[in-house]
Amino acid sequence: MTEEAPGRAAGGGTEVVRTDAGDARITWRPARQPRLVLAVSHGAGGGVEARDLQALARTLPAHGVTVALVEQPWRVAGKKVAPAPKTLDTGWRGVWPALTGPGLPVISAGRSAGARVACRTATELGAHAVLALSFPLHPPGKPEKSRAQELLDAGVPTLVVQGGNDPFGKPAEFPEGSYELVEVPSGDHGFAVPKRADITQERALEVITGAVVQWAASLG
Repeated sequence: MTEEAPGRAAGGGTEVVRTDAGDARITWRPARQPRLVLAVSHGAGGGVEARDLQALARTLPAHGVTVALVEQPWRVAGKKVAPAPKTLDTGWRGVWPALTGPGLPVISAGRSAGARVACRTATELGAHAVLALSFPLHPPGKPEKSRAQELLDAGVPTLVVQGGNDPFGKPAEFPEGSYELVEVPSGDHGFAVPKRADITQERALEVITGAVVQWAASLG
């Protein structure tokens, strides 16, 4: 963490944070009167430009939640392939002090591989809660290779937002647990909906942001 992290969180902007996995990058979207920080990272196949992450960054600050968009070191370095889960966890641990710098409770969040990281490290890092976007319950077509235990072991209040047609795990495939689950009708792993769907792309994003706003407001 840099000494200027709290200032960046308050005023917005971008900072680079050194970790044992390389340099990570945080882009801050501050709330005027923040009560929480949502720290959210991307998946293995994309960056923080993902439609759901950008929708949250646009919406949550008006509801008292500062959003920190976190780019993992492999992405900052321009690599096209994500490293092993252990290295992803190392990067997340390294950026955590900068995320807690503003002195607010932090929701550990991520999409896809980033959601797995958030679940695996939540208790260790003292996360206030976990937001799992498009949690990859299993590889496509291989339900026997379940990653459900990572989700079940998060140990803090958890919200899963899952596309109804996600090949990495449809909502009905998720096991019983203490987490909450919200379905985005017709959404795929990136929450894209087909043109023939009964829901528009804009509405799909509203389902995501609305669910997160309501859940964040319920956190003590």
